[in-house]
Amino acid sequence: MKSTGEWIVRNRWLVIILFVVITAAFSIFIPRVEIDTDIKSQLPKDMPSLLDTQKIDELFGGTEMLMILVQTDDVLKTETLERVRSISRKVKRLEGVDKVLSLFELKSIKNVDSVMVVEPAVPAIPENDLERELLRTELESNDLVYGSVVSKDFSLTAVIALLEPDVRDDTIIRDFNNVIQTTKGDEYIMIGGLPVSRIEMGKYIKNDMRRLLPIGILIMLVFLLACFQRLRGVILPFVVVVMSILVSVGFIVIIGWKIHMVTVILPILLVAIANDYGIHMIAKYQEDNIPSNQYTPKQLAVRMFSSLNKPVILTGLTTIAGMLCLMGHILVPAQQLGILAAIGILYALIASLFFIPAVMSLLPKSRPVLGLATDEKKRKPPLERMLWFFGDVVAKRPKTVIIVALLLAGISGFGVFKVVVDTNPNGYYKPGHPTVRINNLIDQHLGGSQTVSIVYQGDIKDPAIMKKIDEMEHKLVEMPEVGYTSSIARVIRQMSRVLNEPDDPMYDKIPDDPNAIAQYIELYSMSGDPEDFEKMVDFTYEHAVVTARVNKTSTIVLRRVVDRIQQLVKDDKDVMLVGGFGVVLTDLAKAVVDGQIFSLFLATAVVAIMLMILFRSFFAGILSAIPLGLSILILFGMMGVFKIELNIATAMLSSIMIGVGIDYTIHFLWRYKIERKAGLRYVNAIKKTLTTTGRGIIFNALSVIVGFTALLFSSFLPVQFFGFLVVISIFSCLIGALVLVPALCLVFKPKFLEPKL
Repeated sequence: MKSTGEWIVRNRWLVIILFVVITAAFSIFIPRVEIDTDIKSQLPKDMPSLLDTQKIDELFGGTEMLMILVQTDDVLKTETLERVRSISRKVKRLEGVDKVLSLFELKSIKNVDSVMVVEPAVPAIPENDLERELLRTELESNDLVYGSVVSKDFSLTAVIALLEPDVRDDTIIRDFNNVIQTTKGDEYIMIGGLPVSRIEMGKYIKNDMRRLLPIGILIMLVFLLACFQRLRGVILPFVVVVMSILVSVGFIVIIGWKIHMVTVILPILLVAIANDYGIHMIAKYQEDNIPSNQYTPKQLAVRMFSSLNKPVILTGLTTIAGMLCLMGHILVPAQQLGILAAIGILYALIASLFFIPAVMSLLPKSRPVLGLATDEKKRKPPLERMLWFFGDVVAKRPKTVIIVALLLAGISGFGVFKVVVDTNPNGYYKPGHPTVRINNLIDQHLGGSQTVSIVYQGDIKDPAIMKKIDEMEHKLVEMPEVGYTSSIARVIRQMSRVLNEPDDPMYDKIPDDPNAIAQYIELYSMSGDPEDFEKMVDFTYEHAVVTARVNKTSTIVLRRVVDRIQQLVKDDKDVMLVGGFGVVLTDLAKAVVDGQIFSLFLATAVVAIMLMILFRSFFAGILSAIPLGLSILILFGMMGVFKIELNIATAMLSSIMIGVGIDYTIHFLWRYKIERKAGLRYVNAIKKTLTTTGRGIIFNALSVIVGFTALLFSSFLPVQFFGFLVVISIFSCLIGALVLVPALCLVFKPKFLEPKL
């Protein structure tokens, strides 16, 4: 490999220009990058629950909603109802609105002179207290609106717009805001729905992309200056990081992908990881650049490459392998993040091995760092004294170190059982965020913001099927997690209450005669609009849907509801499918766990196999897996103790931690083997490795830790938690490499690390 290092030095200008040109070529595409905030686009297109939900949309029309919530002490006040009516009318005329549901659009079924009459739930605005109380009583008996578009305490009402496909979020929200601005009143107005959530998420993603990268870079520059105390030790790793970010972000456009919430981690991930290889190169340069060595800049550059190319390449490949294991996740953005991070890290790895030595060979020698050349503990800098202390502890009590590690693993194991899986979209934001507040109001007062749908097929006018639908709705209502239900059976029963006296056996019942059901529907169409049923039954009455609104957005709650429903319908041949966004979220939660487990074992197996190949020893893979296993237990134990949920962001931790954390073990084992080959005894080899390569290992790990602290400033809670957990997990990997691995080497004396006789 020395010849390769010499080639780099001879052709240094060619190497430098080549990296500049490649980076510039990728950078051209960055202005064309797009943001995608649709949750459904983050899921695989063949996901069964997503396909079932799409079938429901095809049968009963799109279910995308945008709603205006009007909150006051009593929504039945004259001025409030006038404002709601005006808003409802204006929203109905907006381009892109398919249907409006409100107190003035939903219907009331009445008996007027023995004739069924269908009219708006609020046919006229009351002019006095008596009329207002009569209206209140009527609304309380109207199953179609009470608890659905008006809260049961009459403090909240909603104007819900069902949107046409492909309507632009920014356009429709702008039109809604114009409606509110031109309809003045004293009530508190809020706009909610997935379009609002997507717009908010898009703003937050842009803010994070603009804010987190400068914060991360500033933290990293200060850290590098503190570590290396020389300007080149700051600038060169920094340049490599910037180049890797430009290449990976440019690749997003080239391959036709978009930026998601998870993607905001990418630049910070590269800030934290992509400089690791440059850090080791600079650390090696400073180790060799001491007064007793008279190397020229070119010779120092060659030594950087020839001494570190193998361990740096291996650590880079293991990190890349860990990132690529993210492809085992079901989430499309997580898969994409793994690929993009792997590309950025690969580019940083190559740049560190070629670009940094090429530049260093052009620069004059820097001043040596004081203290690195001495073998006296007292005269070493603080960091080296700490590493010497680690060496003393391990040398004197290696078995004690291993026992303490095992005890720590056992204690952490208790926290693992407390880890909660929740992909709740509300969890993206802080509790007081407007999106969370609106969703909570809907959950508490208007039935719920998440839906689960059961589709029946057959002759829907058949009393047997209609009664099944009615029975299912009754069972759903009994669930405390279900806030509101709707179905065609509910409408039929309301008509039966109107057309029959309370003492009649058919009062509030589904008729036994199919002709009676058909007559009910015909009577409704005479004074009402048949399209009122289009979200409950298809035009041919061959499919009907029962919709349950769940009053909690937590996927833990949704899972209970979905499991109960699937248990109820498992033997019913008339049930075509169970779907809805609530089912998608519950399947997503399960997929997050499956992806976490798969990527965890895959990443561990891959890096273990790579170490077995490198050191030509099965025990090398086992030895590397021990500190990783301890770090994994600590990671999930901390999640359980601090009640940090396993979600779409934190589910990526294990692959990243394994890919990055294994680097420290590799660098230690590689240098320890060299020192043993040089003839040093076990304890002396441990101390020499810790006080030389250990310095680069600490710089490497701390760079990852301080780099990821920038994520603590993210607008998204899952990203903040991700940053916190990375700090914990990488720190545990660092301690494992500096203390546990040396102890294992002293106790077991692995043959693959011993010099060949």
